[in-house]
Amino acid sequence: MTDGHHFNNISLGGRGGGNPGQFKLYSGGLAWKKQGGGKIIEVDKADITSVTWMRIPKSYQLSVGTKEGLCYRFFGFREQDVSSLTNFIQKSTGITPEEKQLSVSGHNWGGIEINGNTLCFNVSSKEAFEISLADVSQSQMQGKTDVVLEFHVDDTTGANEKDSLMDLSFHVPTSNTQFIGDEHRTPAQMLWQALSVQIDDVGSETAVATFDGIAILTPRGRYSVELHQSFLRLQGQANDFKIQYSSILRLFVLPKSHNPHTFVVIMLDPPIRKGQTLYPHIVIQFETETVVERELSLSEEVLAEKYKDRLESSYRGLIHEVFSMVLRGLSGAKVTRPSTFRSCQDGYAVKSSLKAEDGLLYPLEKGFFFLPKPPTLIPHDEIEYVEFERHGAGGASISSHYFDLLVKLKNDQEHLFRNIQRNEYHNLFNFISGKHLKILNLGDGQGRAGCVTAVLQSADDDSVDPHLERIKNQAGNEESDEEDEDFVAEKDDSGSPTDDSDEDGSDASLSGEEKEKSSKKEASTSKPPVKKKQKSVPDEGSQKKKPKKKKDPNAPKRAVAPFMYFSKAERANIKSSNPELSTTDIAKKLGEKWQKMTAEEKQPYIEQSQVDKQRYAEESAAYRGATTQQQGSGDGSE
Repeated sequence: MTDGHHFNNISLGGRGGGNPGQFKLYSGGLAWKKQGGGKIIEVDKADITSVTWMRIPKSYQLSVGTKEGLCYRFFGFREQDVSSLTNFIQKSTGITPEEKQLSVSGHNWGGIEINGNTLCFNVSSKEAFEISLADVSQSQMQGKTDVVLEFHVDDTTGANEKDSLMDLSFHVPTSNTQFIGDEHRTPAQMLWQALSVQIDDVGSETAVATFDGIAILTPRGRYSVELHQSFLRLQGQANDFKIQYSSILRLFVLPKSHNPHTFVVIMLDPPIRKGQTLYPHIVIQFETETVVERELSLSEEVLAEKYKDRLESSYRGLIHEVFSMVLRGLSGAKVTRPSTFRSCQDGYAVKSSLKAEDGLLYPLEKGFFFLPKPPTLIPHDEIEYVEFERHGAGGASISSHYFDLLVKLKNDQEHLFRNIQRNEYHNLFNFISGKHLKILNLGDGQGRAGCVTAVLQSADDDSVDPHLERIKNQAGNEESDEEDEDFVAEKDDSGSPTDDSDEDGSDASLSGEEKEKSSKKEASTSKPPVKKKQKSVPDEGSQKKKPKKKKDPNAPKRAVAPFMYFSKAERANIKSSNPELSTTDIAKKLGEKWQKMTAEEKQPYIEQSQVDKQRYAEESAAYRGATTQQQGSGDGSE
């Protein structure tokens, strides 16, 4: 290969086990990316100090040492890869890879070699095992001849393993020649002091900054957060987590809309473990308006040499800003803030539900993030398509005000965000379209008539809604002037007895005798309006309608929706082919058939409705003009 060598199924070794991924060795250095996305390791060739090969069971291991004292171990190489990679590394970096042999004798007597933050235990000049001192929480003396190293259990390096290394003890006899003691210190104490220089000892190292009583939503509890030079520590009443900065992928600072709290999310790979549960995201909730001041426990020399242009000696400001700036400077992780998206309330997120939890859905520049529980990050490049769906829960009046957003991933996984308010549709639609994500039910780009997109795009609550029309047609009627004739006041309805305005209006044209007859008729009839209404609404499950007011016979007939034209044309066919169906079932079949129709199939009904709308607009204008003129002349006569 001209640009280097690429290998799949190469694992990154460590105390937490091997993580498979893709390994790339090129002229500028090396890179490794975890399979399925996540952690990325990049080492520039100028930072490489040593390269070694080792034959391990079933494969070969490549160890790479860096100037920072870190050692990366990659295994999964074949025997034929060793010679080709050795030549390439020597030409590109000028470093000749060495070959180390693995001790398989099983002896536990040997020598200790400390290279940076890696400790190697050698038996007869062969390596028996090695450990990373970055995984050690503390070291201590046990008696005068034993040195004990204690490891963290619930940190990121051990999250992928059910069984973790807890501690390791070295016995250093007084006759040891590698670590020679004196009258004040034994050889074991000399080894302990040598190890203490490389270990981030929690007991001896002072935290750079501390934040007490911080509310963490995932994993839930209140913790004291300590920011050290190489790791983050969470101390709670029941749990103690140590998180290496190398495990932090990214920080998210996301304010809650119209709420006095702000989320700060720490994204980890590998995750921390609490019991049998893994947590790839630490969700911290800060009070937005809290102002703090922190003096960093770092000398001027360390700030100038190690953290130049990354940290200042002191900070003052909002607590979430101070925390994120200090953590970013120490860990080097990037910070993601809200995108250009704004909700209808000018917030950064929309209210939604995922599974059984209510939360906020943040549309970000490169993904969607649902918080606080379960914290779910969906990168845009992993999305196959999104689909706007009608809200399935509740009645028609409830579902018409909400919609659902289905996100389908390329690995066939689905996330359904429910209960999003309808007025958020335009902002979400424009944002998703601007990210060039595929919208499954977009149709031809203008929104298919009658589909979810077309319904949600309309700002008019009376727009065509197949689900709502289905409910309206449960009685088998179509809204028209013929239906309203059954509710004319002179025939069967003298108005609601509790509606004073209707009584005054109807009584104004009646004489005293007629009023008395009308009152007697109301008193003698138990259910005058309901009895007539039941003739046109035989379905017992349908909701009773209130009696309508007296309608002007000269008023123009309202425009008919496209679905109503379709219903008139198809109801007889469905009823004749399915005589056993009830009126409600026929209405359901009409609604289902309408939803499945294409835009071309609906076009004739849409054209009929558009012509009828034009007719209704013209007649309404003429009717309003005549009514206004008549009222004006009536006022003048009085």
